[in-house]
Amino acid sequence: MGSIEGRSIMSKTGDAAKRRASKHMPMHLPRTDSPKGLYDPLNDHDSCGVGFIVNLRNRKSNKIIVDGLRLLENLEHRGAVGADPLMGDGAGILTQIPHAMFAAEADRLGFTLPAPGEYAIGVLFLPQDAIKRGQMETIVSDVIER
Repeated sequence: MGSIEGRSIMSKTGDAAKRRASKHMPMHLPRTDSPKGLYDPLNDHDSCGVGFIVNLRNRKSNKIIVDGLRLLENLEHRGAVGADPLMGDGAGILTQIPHAMFAAEADRLGFTLPAPGEYAIGVLFLPQDAIKRGQMETIVSDVIER
């Protein structure tokens, strides 16, 4: 799954999907990588239910999000599927930081953000218990300050 010269390539598991995908790109590209650490290019077929939608030209586009969600809907099996149906399966989308939106919110809150690429954002899932939550907030604050 990926992008070749800016074109999105999507595939599903299963023979029909492989035939559709092979119209766009060969299923087994020649590998020039050599084994490094735990990685061996001979095992590239090992990934189960993993897909990527990218734009190699670094162009922002909502189409990448739409294609990524379509990919997720069409995977028959995801390698990251969790055993607990209430907790989700770890599927996610990595996007660029929407600087204009964050800068506008920072202005509204009374501070100015650094330039794009000079700051980071994060999402934390903290305990609901007030004492444990306070302890975690202290740890996170200390790490951020350092």
